[in-house]
Amino acid sequence: MFAAYLIVALFGLAFGSFLNVCIFRLCSEEKESIVTPGSHCRKCGRPIRWYDNIPVMSYVLLRGRCRSCGARISPIYPLVEGLTAGIFLIAWTAYGPTPRFIKCVIFSMLLVVIIFTDLLERTIPRAITGFGMGSGLFFSLLVPVDDRFSGWILGKVGLDASRLAASFLGAAAGALFGAGLFYAVGELFSRLRGKQALGFGDVMLMGMVGTFLGVSLTYVTILLGSVIGTIVAGMLYVTSARFRRGYLWPYGSFLGVAALYVGLGGPALLEAYLRWSGLGQ
Repeated sequence: MFAAYLIVALFGLAFGSFLNVCIFRLCSEEKESIVTPGSHCRKCGRPIRWYDNIPVMSYVLLRGRCRSCGARISPIYPLVEGLTAGIFLIAWTAYGPTPRFIKCVIFSMLLVVIIFTDLLERTIPRAITGFGMGSGLFFSLLVPVDDRFSGWILGKVGLDASRLAASFLGAAAGALFGAGLFYAVGELFSRLRGKQALGFGDVMLMGMVGTFLGVSLTYVTILLGSVIGTIVAGMLYVTSARFRRGYLWPYGSFLGVAALYVGLGGPALLEAYLRWSGLGQ
């Protein structure tokens, strides 16, 4: 048992290291490939030796500085690696060696990249959300999404679809709901206020979330992300003058955090919301 968890954690650290490559290269002005060149210091450009590229451990041993030039290494590197390992362990505990585990960790890793690219550079890479939407639709054929909405629609029109068809329809409906809602809100705001409220990256993000979670959990994600964003924004607005001078808010990061939590919490979180709201009675 311990050996299995250790292996899962090590895989999580390794994938977290790769996510760092995606985050920082997709954020760079040069838009470097995530495949080549190999790992290198972003300050001096020198290749990083294999023993200086061990997740978390190398950062600690080097005291957060490049061995070659002494430039400071962002603490985001060990943070992402540790976070990814934690996600792997949580998903493994919940699902074990099943397709649902693979779906969960892939969805979570895509969200981790989006959370940090939006936080660092206010950008949500379309390559990530586009790949995510395709992956979500594919996984809906292997792991059922929450299909209570699609099942209700099919029942209204008198169709008795298979579980597989209902799952795929639920993923597609989730994408349309998430992306459509954000597109409509953004268009309405821009017409009323004459400025852009939501970027198209946010629209694509919610389309991706919808394919993995379906309509109901996408709705919960939007609510939770809005609450988290409002609380954090309110605290920063009160305590820092910087956030009162046209600060560009990384809304996608808060939606990503909410989706990460909902993806790991799954149906239990939705059931809790339905009980709290009285809709589940």
